[in-house]
Amino acid sequence: MPHTSRRPRASSERHGRGRPRRGGPGRTPRPPQPPRVEPHAGLDLALDAAAALPQPAAASFAELGLDPRLVRVLAAGDIREPFAIQARALPDALAGRDVLGRAQTGSGKTLAFGLPLLTRLAGRQVADALAPLGRSIGVSITTVYGGVSISRQIASVRHADVVVATPGRLIDLLERHALTLSDIEVTVLDEADHMADLGFMPAVTRILDQTPAGGQRMFFSATLDRGVGELVTSYISDPALHAVTSSTDSGPAEHRVLVLPAQDKVQIAAEIASRPGRTLFFVRTKHGADRLTKQLTRAGVEAAAIHGDRNQSQRQRALDAFAAGHPRVLVATDVAARGIHVDDVDLVVQFDLPNDHKDYLHRSGRTARAGASGMVIALVERDQVRGLRKMHDAAGVTAASDEVAAGHHVVRQIAASGTPVPPAPEGPAPRNGNSQRQGRGQRGGNGGRALRVAPSRREGYVTAGRREGAARGTARDATRDTARGAAARDNTRGTARGAAPRDTARGTAKPGLRSQSAHRSQQARANGYAKKSA
Repeated sequence: MPHTSRRPRASSERHGRGRPRRGGPGRTPRPPQPPRVEPHAGLDLALDAAAALPQPAAASFAELGLDPRLVRVLAAGDIREPFAIQARALPDALAGRDVLGRAQTGSGKTLAFGLPLLTRLAGRQVADALAPLGRSIGVSITTVYGGVSISRQIASVRHADVVVATPGRLIDLLERHALTLSDIEVTVLDEADHMADLGFMPAVTRILDQTPAGGQRMFFSATLDRGVGELVTSYISDPALHAVTSSTDSGPAEHRVLVLPAQDKVQIAAEIASRPGRTLFFVRTKHGADRLTKQLTRAGVEAAAIHGDRNQSQRQRALDAFAAGHPRVLVATDVAARGIHVDDVDLVVQFDLPNDHKDYLHRSGRTARAGASGMVIALVERDQVRGLRKMHDAAGVTAASDEVAAGHHVVRQIAASGTPVPPAPEGPAPRNGNSQRQGRGQRGGNGGRALRVAPSRREGYVTAGRREGAARGTARDATRDTARGAAARDNTRGTARGAAPRDTARGTAKPGLRSQSAHRSQQARANGYAKKSA
């Protein structure tokens, strides 16, 4: 065999290709890069400082200056002492200042903005919380959201003092000239970060741009990222800053990790789901929700599912049944369950791991609410442990960990926990009152109105107040007025110059003002409006 030698490789420098050798004489050292400054870091630091302040001395709603009629209604519901975010934010909100509040889900934000709203007037989740209080001072509340008759909602908006709305449906009403936001005086945006997650920022800004710049605005959010900080700096002026830590108002939620083999996951989930108390499972996808629901049912555990493919009526029926305790198990996706506010959910199971630590906290916020206790369990395989540990570190969560299999004594212990749900009543399970019906009828004596906009019917809202008569104008008047300003935002409550979910905005109207609020529930419509307004 003839001998062949390798041909020498041509130098890359000779042909002008390649990079010079590391450390070669022709290399120019890179100038040092300045440290990256997170946008709106100053606001975060200011909120951190606000959270570190001692709790206000006032120990009752009366001492905070709340209307005595509202104080009596709260006391009748055994609500006598304000939570931390309420004690901090109420005085400034009642005084008419812009407010920026940072607090986690379940911290009591609804009353923190809702009570000042009702006081100055003398959302569905917000509407449910505020309707009994509103009736005590002659204020009616209604909701508008997708998936139901828009004509009925138009009628209810025109005869309500407070309107809770999703961003998309609110924009529908604005485009039909059914209302105008030009005289809104108070706007509230709640859970703004979730509205950003769902792509409602363009809708929120579009709505906020239609509200007067001089009106009162109250924004509440768990974080200032995802565009929320920019929204704050653009639409609120010299706000009073109030913040509470994630554990200030929550009960002692216990976090646990069950490390398990993949083949045992469904069997362990079914064993846990058989417990006597209410259990809420979280999954990543709508198909995963349906699949797990069927698997639990086949295992003898009755369960219901909510996700984006279910219409509003189906989701509401599932929520009402779960709230009544029949079934005791609900399987939900992150988006569909963001607005779940059901009492006595003492166990949340993270069947699928969430996207990040913020979603982990939002899921966990469905238990240990309003001072109650609860447990959060994550079901993970061995290769997921490290990722979950990083998530826990970012969320400030300490969790006990156990390696389990089907029938393990830790699993049996969890399966026996929880407050038993009372037996099912005869006949259909009770349903929550229809907030739309609550809102119809005669307006309150002061003629004021309020608007709340949220990404979904059960989540955030935008609330705003406007002068009486603003919604009565002709289509031409409404068009002209609408160009002046509007308020709405993500499953958020509140109003901002630019738009709509979550998270959620709420607003307030001064005496003699009207307010309107709207809900938005479907991700597809959110994306559509985001593109349309881009």
